[in-house]
Amino acid sequence: MSDSLGIVETKYFSFAEPPNELTLESGEKLGSITLAYETYGELNKEKTNAILILHAFSGDAHAAGFHKGARKPGWWDNMIGPGKAFDTEKYFIICSNVIGGCQGSTGPGSINPKTNKIYGLDFPMVTIKDMVNTQVQLINFLGIKKLLSAAGGSMGGMQVLQWMVNYPKKIRSAIPIATSAKHSPMQIAFNEVGRQAIMADSHWLNGNYYNKKKPVKGLSVARMVGHITYMSENSMESKFSRRLKTDRGPAKFTADFEVEGYLRYTGDSFTKRFDPNSYLYITKAMDLFDAAKGKPLSHVLKNLDAQVLVIAFKSDWLYPTSQSKEIVKACKMAGINATFCEIDSNYGHDAFLLEVEKEAHLIKHFLQKVYNDIED
Repeated sequence: MSDSLGIVETKYFSFAEPPNELTLESGEKLGSITLAYETYGELNKEKTNAILILHAFSGDAHAAGFHKGARKPGWWDNMIGPGKAFDTEKYFIICSNVIGGCQGSTGPGSINPKTNKIYGLDFPMVTIKDMVNTQVQLINFLGIKKLLSAAGGSMGGMQVLQWMVNYPKKIRSAIPIATSAKHSPMQIAFNEVGRQAIMADSHWLNGNYYNKKKPVKGLSVARMVGHITYMSENSMESKFSRRLKTDRGPAKFTADFEVEGYLRYTGDSFTKRFDPNSYLYITKAMDLFDAAKGKPLSHVLKNLDAQVLVIAFKSDWLYPTSQSKEIVKACKMAGINATFCEIDSNYGHDAFLLEVEKEAHLIKHFLQKVYNDIED
């Protein structure tokens, strides 16, 4: 049995055509809206085997398989496919790019239908709730009344929590991974440094850089700062230590250490695929996110009748285990059947993308139980 999905294609769903624009949480209206999405596996006759995968901050709709001519598979390919955690021989997997993004869904780099010009900073502020509301439109379009599960890590986990709060009757289970019900001051601070790096770039031009020189230096620095938070002290020591890139000795302010070279490469690579304005909008949406809106989290989860699996990673200092435990506690207080597991890993926050074997074992058995409960 092959575990590869082979060649996959991105699809596009458009809705909210004027005058039926989507009303955002801010009160502003947005339309028309396009969502880029991909699906893997087959939807069963009863439409009870659908799982929605929610991507993290820099992710997109391409979660698994290969695009034609591409060397790298989707961002969670090691978890989605035949026999994998999200088994495409059993389940119908859906993943869409969030609004505000830059990988096919409507965002600041899209054309504003009212002006026929690129939105730039005229794009309205969007929230995690707005992102989920558009996903609901997609799920309805696909004819699915109730998801078997909603799953995702980091910002994807925030979207899972939003589904749990706002659409408790539309999911049978939820898998929030390495996430938080709201950002701490430290998490907000790291995002603000990234935003300021972009806006300090002389080429940012108050967001009007489209068709001009892109503010790549600011975006690169923002990505470097972010990437440091995704790793752990142990993983950085193991991967780089204090090794120099050459044996010639240090030169003046060049990337002498391997870790410096890695960060510069990571930052440069990111600028080739991501829109700086999307960085601003999405990180702000994450910072503004508060699943409970100032209320006890257990209160806003009281209508949820679903099984929940919360996963955290021991070395994750960006989204520490304590934040996952708060979600579990709230679920328990709301009478929800919740399971918690902390995986021992040295990878830091990136562990949700790298700890495949341990994570897959937990998810596979959890989903099988949820699916069996439907058939019973």
